[in-house]
Amino acid sequence: MKLVFILGDAAVGKMTVGQELMKITDLRLFHNHMTIEPTMEIMGRFDGKLRDDMRELIFRHFAASDNYGMIFTYMMDFDMQSEWDYLEHVKSIFAPYGTEFYYVELIAPQEVRLQRNKTENRLLHKPSKRDIEVSDQRLLRDDANHRCISYPGEIPFENYLRIENGDLPAAEAARRIKDYFQL
Repeated sequence: MKLVFILGDAAVGKMTVGQELMKITDLRLFHNHMTIEPTMEIMGRFDGKLRDDMRELIFRHFAASDNYGMIFTYMMDFDMQSEWDYLEHVKSIFAPYGTEFYYVELIAPQEVRLQRNKTENRLLHKPSKRDIEVSDQRLLRDDANHRCISYPGEIPFENYLRIENGDLPAAEAARRIKDYFQL
């Protein structure tokens, strides 16, 4: 099995690139809002514990399946040890099944991400982003409070690819990922 982590800042294109990568591989996409949105709909507010429990259950079932692999998107603050620990935790679920791990970091300028924050595809799959003014403010606040772009050489993982996708179509980014890792 293969597990591809797509990491990056808010609205950098993690889900969209993941959708394109799923089209050209046998990987299945599990983007972070697939658990965020249902918990908000059911609970009437964000519930991080419920989101985490849902993710855990999905990871466990998927890891034990005969699927080719998964793409998991994650907005990671590289300054927070708990974020690194979470990646290791997810890996520990998949590792007993002989999983190969791959890491992709997407990077785009803030002005590009603010434009992407309003795209039809994003708003279709992420209802919590539909209040554009609130969503833009959250993106700006997250940029001010979190470091979601790694420093050069900081990523210790063997199978790592960094893509600056500010001007790169999602399908091209997906093709680069597929080719680089031979997925």
